[in-house]
Amino acid sequence: MPSLFDPIQVGDIPLTNRVVMAPLTRNRAIEDCEPGPMTVVYYRQRATAGLIIAEASQISPMAQGYLDSPGIHTAGQVAAWRRVTDAVHAEGGRIVLQLWHVGRISHASLLPGGAAPVSSSSRPSNARTFTRDGFVPVSPARALRDDEIPGLIDDYRRAARNAMDAGFDGVEVHAANAYLLDQFLRDSVNDRTGPYGGSIANRARLLGEVIQAVAKEIGAGRTGVRLSPMTTSGDTCARDSDPQALHNHVAGQLAPLGLAYLHVVEGETGGPREPANAPRFDYAAMRERFAGTWMVNNGYDRATALDAVATGKADLVAFGRLFISNPDLVRRLREDAPMNPLGADQFYGGGAEGYIDYPALP
Repeated sequence: MPSLFDPIQVGDIPLTNRVVMAPLTRNRAIEDCEPGPMTVVYYRQRATAGLIIAEASQISPMAQGYLDSPGIHTAGQVAAWRRVTDAVHAEGGRIVLQLWHVGRISHASLLPGGAAPVSSSSRPSNARTFTRDGFVPVSPARALRDDEIPGLIDDYRRAARNAMDAGFDGVEVHAANAYLLDQFLRDSVNDRTGPYGGSIANRARLLGEVIQAVAKEIGAGRTGVRLSPMTTSGDTCARDSDPQALHNHVAGQLAPLGLAYLHVVEGETGGPREPANAPRFDYAAMRERFAGTWMVNNGYDRATALDAVATGKADLVAFGRLFISNPDLVRRLREDAPMNPLGADQFYGGGAEGYIDYPALP
């Protein structure tokens, strides 16, 4: 039986173990949305992960949704990320970058010229986002026109190329947590007609075209995808009317592409694995349609992670909050050592405290 600590080949990326650092928004980018010196330290400290998925990074100026989140669309951002990837590789680690477009989860003050956020539709969201004025309701969004879609796809393609130029081992396309690609997938948001609305196949079309463009640019073996079939993302987005049928279709659509992995958030992102008042979701049925590497996420601890890999439920297990407070998480899991307590009020923004000051085991 495989172990959580065994090596594995994930597409074109060899990993020394199956413990993954999940992408974690920390809102500590500096001027021009560039990762700064502290970010280099932060990821270097966690390089013993089999794979680091670096925090979601906007693919264009219109893709930003939160203050001080990093980007991957300028030469300065590429150069700044190169310092991060060099540090991780010097420690023997592997790191990919999550490509992000927030869609309607944004505010005009964060966007070029005070533009309205874009989405699959103009349906309102009750989400809030973080700006220079603190947490505020998101701005009303407008529906992307069909003739704008090719440019959006090219933004993903170009961001993937920038990530490779920055030294990443690959990318993860963020199609989860009620952000733009998820806004196209769900009929609770997407009320379009035409080629990108209506049927499940049409709502999944944009994701398929984005993944094909990214895979063609950098190689399918360096391309992963993140999905969250059941999350409502803090009650800012209703589930699809039939999440099982939708995500079974998506998994089957992605299966022939030879991707590095599929990363699936089980239950509510950062919340219960079995959400109340929600239909049961059969992740095994979804997995049957995707023969590639399967990564699971949400609330795993040492016992459940060991079991998931040993029983074949998953090939990789991603940890979020445990990696925030335990830079040496792989060692702690291996030795069944105690975990550092987590300072929950230091997740987003700030300085070194709660970011790079968590101690490793002696």
